[in-house]
This record gives sequence, C-alpha cells and structure tokens, in this order.
Amino acid sequence: LIIAAIAIPNLLRARIAANEASAVGSVRTIVTTNTQFYTTYGQGFAPALTNLGGATPCTAAYASACLVDPILTNGSKSGYLFVDVPNSGAGTVLNPYTGFEVNGTPQNVGSSGQRAFCADQSGVIHYNLTGVAVGTGKGTCAAVALVLQ
Repeated sequence: LIIAAIAIPNLLRARIAANEASAVGSVRTIVTTNTQFYTTYGQGFAPALTNLGGATPCTAAYASACLVDPILTNGSKSGYLFVDVPNSGAGTVLNPYTGFEVNGTPQNVGSSGQRAFCADQSGVIHYNLTGVAVGTGKGTCAAVALVLQ
C-alpha cells in the first residue's frame, strides 16, 4: 500500500506531462500544416481542422488536404480537444483567410492535462495554467501572457 500511495500520483503526473507534450506537438503540427495549406490552395488558411486531414487512403484536395493524421483531424488526441478556426477573411481567392487561432484544451482538467495551449498564424504557442479554453477570436491567443519557450 505504501508503494502504491507513492507510485500512483507519480504515474498520474507522468501521464499529464505526456499528454501536455503531445498537445504542444499537435498545436505545432496544426500551425505548420495550416501554412502548407495556405501556400497550396491559395484561399488562405484552412476553414476547419477537418480540411487539414482526410480519411485513409487520402486524396489531397481543398476539403481534405491529407496533411494531418485522421486522429488529430477529428479534434481529439491524447486527452486533449483541438479546434482550429480562421478569424479574418472570407476564404476566397480575392479575400483569403489571413489568420487563424488553434486551441488545445484538456478533456478533464487535472487528469488528462493541466494547461490549455493556443497558437495563431505567428506560430508562437501560448498557454494558461487553468486548462480553460483560450478562445478563437482574432488576437485572443496573442493576449495570453504565458509563452512556451
């Protein structure tokens, strides 16, 4: 019992740390693939996370660019929920999406993750310590003071 009392909290902290590391990697992946999407399709950043992925086997197109794995495309991975939303422009050739916000939020704060992460088209990853979703409005992520180093 003594060993279990010591080991279980350590295992939970290790799982939270692993989930948070995965969430940061997923946010970076979404930022990078959004940039690829922007240059490939000429209508700005992706209108939704689903546009970055696609079913397996995948044929690349605007609706499913095949840039992100299907697990992340569904918006949930390693105890985190992800959303990617354009926040300026109309998604057309003449008025492309020129900005986006991506959020990674723990499914269960305290057990699947402790921090919420976000990024925008600048690629800088911000986080909060409460685990609450940052928001997807233009400039919301940039307003978060804590920056991942």
